[in-house]
Amino acid sequence: MKPRFSDAAADQAAEWLTALMSSDFSDADQRRWRQWRAADPDHEHAWQHVEAVCARLQGLRGGAAYQALSTPPSSRRKAIRVLLGLGMAGMAGVMGSRSQPWQQMTADLRTGVGERREWTLDDGTRVLLNTNSAVNLRFAAQQRLLELVEGEIRIETGHAKSAANRPFIVQTTHGRVQALGTVFTVRHLGERTQVDVQRDAVAITTAHGGRAAQTLLSGQRTSFSARDITAATPSSGDNVAWTMGAVVADEMRLADFLTELGRYRRGVLRCDPALADLRFSGVFPLNDTDAILAMLPQSLPVRVRTFSPYWVHLEKR
Repeated sequence: MKPRFSDAAADQAAEWLTALMSSDFSDADQRRWRQWRAADPDHEHAWQHVEAVCARLQGLRGGAAYQALSTPPSSRRKAIRVLLGLGMAGMAGVMGSRSQPWQQMTADLRTGVGERREWTLDDGTRVLLNTNSAVNLRFAAQQRLLELVEGEIRIETGHAKSAANRPFIVQTTHGRVQALGTVFTVRHLGERTQVDVQRDAVAITTAHGGRAAQTLLSGQRTSFSARDITAATPSSGDNVAWTMGAVVADEMRLADFLTELGRYRRGVLRCDPALADLRFSGVFPLNDTDAILAMLPQSLPVRVRTFSPYWVHLEKR
């Protein structure tokens, strides 16, 4: 689809986004940026496209496009200009999304960004989906299979008569997690799958490992790829705080906290590199991420600058 703005407006939008990402974007710059947007509908259309691009960057940290936006300004400007020239459907493939949008949109159960929702399945199993998650149900006479397409889920397996002799399995691109009880969470991390067990146990089998299943017990946590499983470590209530609608920071780096919080809001959430290693602790309810950001200056020497609903930047106060 051809963008609704001119090449000149796209170039100017790329220049403004490059400036916005710098650490010295002043209040005067912000006024000029807003004046530029208001001066011509073409400018506003180009900037709306920028915000759409930024929103799609959510969940793609570590991907090629996100890395491109972290390069020096000269290279960053070129990367932004390329992204501006792409339609939203084409962007998904170029930016290396973990799953195609149509897979999430057509999933049996799904949530949007910032949404958490629970379903009770026919066998009594309770499935809680975290933000921006999607699963497909593949129940048959021999097994109960849940395919995690994207995101993070909590499973509390049901034990209805219809479930007898039908193992419950969560499948990802990296392998399978079979319930042996059980209450557990599974998160798709792109290159690995993460599992935390809250009750009983699970058996993990990698997609290409060629080894026997590995058992993970209550209170343990691990991650696995298609070929390997890391050694189990003690789990923490912090890991599953999302199931109670909260995010926990325990001497957490500010950059890591923003990455986690960014899962629950659209757009780009970032801080000056000099602030990345600041550490703090707290328990924050996820029902209002703007309120969480507003509280950070009470604990840290930061200032929150909101350029748009899709672009928030933390800088030194």
